[in-house]
Amino acid sequence: MPKIDLEKYSMKSEEHEPSELSQFKENRDDLSAVGYEIDEKERSGSYFQLDHSVLSSTSGQEGIEISTTTDALKKYDWLRDYWWNAVSPDKDRYTKQVDLKQTQGYFIHLLPGVKAEFPVQSCLLISQENIAQNVHNIIIAEEGSEAHIITGCSASHGVNSALHLGVSEIYVKKNAKLTSTMIHLWGPEIVVRPRTGIFIEENGTFTSNYVCMNPVKDLQMSPTAYCDKNARATFQTIIYASKDSKMDSGSNVFLKGDGSRAEIISRVIAKDNSEVISRGDIIGKGRNVRGHLECRGLMLANHAKIHAIPELEAETAEADYRTKRRRRFGEG
Repeated sequence: MPKIDLEKYSMKSEEHEPSELSQFKENRDDLSAVGYEIDEKERSGSYFQLDHSVLSSTSGQEGIEISTTTDALKKYDWLRDYWWNAVSPDKDRYTKQVDLKQTQGYFIHLLPGVKAEFPVQSCLLISQENIAQNVHNIIIAEEGSEAHIITGCSASHGVNSALHLGVSEIYVKKNAKLTSTMIHLWGPEIVVRPRTGIFIEENGTFTSNYVCMNPVKDLQMSPTAYCDKNARATFQTIIYASKDSKMDSGSNVFLKGDGSRAEIISRVIAKDNSEVISRGDIIGKGRNVRGHLECRGLMLANHAKIHAIPELEAETAEADYRTKRRRRFGEG
């Protein structure tokens, strides 16, 4: 992937007021396409950020707290223990940029034992040409809690060039269950760099669903999960790459605890001049761990490319690993 010129993108953003959120009701179909319901019906909480401005951060259920990470850091001293813990600010030049020039991000906190009746939703929208949106998100699912979080990332019609840097740190505590569905709907000249780290404690379950069906100039992400005893991590990815899209997508899981499990499944379609790299890496460190990797790709044009790079690493004799890879050619 080419090196991105970070200085090309502006850190100056127009200030938006919460009242502006009502204007999106006329374009509710665009938001619904990334899973965000503007009327907040059948939602247990909502977060909406437009460029650098937060238009909404509301909870619809007791025991679920939603705010900006900057406000949460001011409110809770203990949050410093989670800040840049699952992802290092020195991981790469993109995380350093978020550390130095953060532009908000959401804080979602599920109290112990709370089970979200409906999904919690968030939307990170870019409306300004050539802007950089650098968000830092933190999700904490306390012991025994359960929730489904839907995050939609998109750009308004007419935005041709922009940069989205998103750092997400996710903490799934003992016996908690968290599902994260992320839907990307960008544009053919937008650069995207998500950076995600997940800690899953004993008997915790984390499921990630990632969907990208529209062109994007350059996307690179590789979320990393760390599983304790009997923890489970599942990553499911669906990518439809078209035009000149360049997409490097993969997941890494460290099975540190005994009896932990991981599954990485990807489905990729590539057409036109697009190129997709589909990665997966499961590292077994504990005893009686299990890992499954599966990648299927369909190429619909002679100039499209799909690279599947599955990796399984066992550091104990009791690891059970399985991998499946398939690539199919369609008509150009």
